[in-house]
Amino acid sequence: MNETELTRLLTRATEEIRPTRPAAAGWERAGRVRRARRAAGAAAVAVVLVGGGTTALLHRSGPPPAAPPRPAVTSAPNAPVVQRPPDRLGEAGDPLGRLGDRVGADLSDRPVSRALALYQPVDPETGEAGPVRVLGDDGMVRELDVVTLAPTRDAEGNEATALKPGSLSPDGRTAAFAQTGEVVVVDLTAAGVRRYPLAGYLEHVVWAGDRLIVGDNDTAYELDRRTGAARKLTVDPWTLVVPEPARSGDLLTVGGWSGDGGLAVRRFPASGGAPDRRPVTTGALPPGYRLDEVYGRGRQRGDRIGQAGWTTTASGAGTMSGGEGVAVLDARTGAVTRLLDLGREGRAKGCCEVYGWTADGDLLFRYDAGLARWRPETGAVDRAAANVPGSLSIAAR
Repeated sequence: MNETELTRLLTRATEEIRPTRPAAAGWERAGRVRRARRAAGAAAVAVVLVGGGTTALLHRSGPPPAAPPRPAVTSAPNAPVVQRPPDRLGEAGDPLGRLGDRVGADLSDRPVSRALALYQPVDPETGEAGPVRVLGDDGMVRELDVVTLAPTRDAEGNEATALKPGSLSPDGRTAAFAQTGEVVVVDLTAAGVRRYPLAGYLEHVVWAGDRLIVGDNDTAYELDRRTGAARKLTVDPWTLVVPEPARSGDLLTVGGWSGDGGLAVRRFPASGGAPDRRPVTTGALPPGYRLDEVYGRGRQRGDRIGQAGWTTTASGAGTMSGGEGVAVLDARTGAVTRLLDLGREGRAKGCCEVYGWTADGDLLFRYDAGLARWRPETGAVDRAAANVPGSLSIAAR
């Protein structure tokens, strides 16, 4: 190990030791970091805070506010490959802005026709998680009262919130929750619940179109909701990319560490066989910039993958590792085509998980205890929701 590599490892290890209690959602990121570092020959425990405070908001009746018109997705002639958010974000007028509203009804009393998002609040001070909430397309927030969900846990006893980023189906009509020894599926349009026994410490859930994929620490399964049968898949449940609904055949993963050449996009053919591996490269990034490692679920849209991760960035003083960023990868080649540089000052480790693409080409990602929208083609970044600390799952848009 040379001096540069040793410095990088020591720096990242000290960054991840934080003198406070972990938020519940942090254990999943810690698990991902442990697995990636085992492959690199180092072990670390990442303790992650969910930042931000709480704000009391009054419920607003009526339909959600219409988002302002946005221009068609066309690349700005001089849009840089590396982009940065403004110091102060503008408001996108997104319907997700109502995620923090007060609960207006129980789901059992007022089922939704379609859910825009699920939200499980987590107290930033105590790490205590509340009940899951459902934001309907009518703008009302319901409480998911038809089932009592336990935190997920692994074999070592680490716990995380029941709501996962992949819990809500793309059409917003169904929610799935991994539990120890079973999978719970809720019909949000009828407030019905079905349980599927499946042995293991289940922690992951992802919808691939209408296919439901669940997993424990090491194994992914495709669950047949008609029969309850589960078949093993060869994909890593930690690094599985959420496919867009129209592409539910082949499965993609993004994982590894760039330091040993292991960071790669892998495509697992629906027909079976060995995966196709494409190393993640710097692509069009300027010299000194690199995507080092990823966290959270990648999100596919066409041949692009939106992915949060840790970066190396360049400045007049040289390069700096351990920064936060959101990248767009070419799923066919592994090249980084755009990078939103979020820096590291004032940001918790693993702060900025990606939650999906919008219909007009924006990427939704965590930002300052809320949500932001980034348009890679132009560099525009706007706020979609504020003060929603906890776990989120967002329907396809």
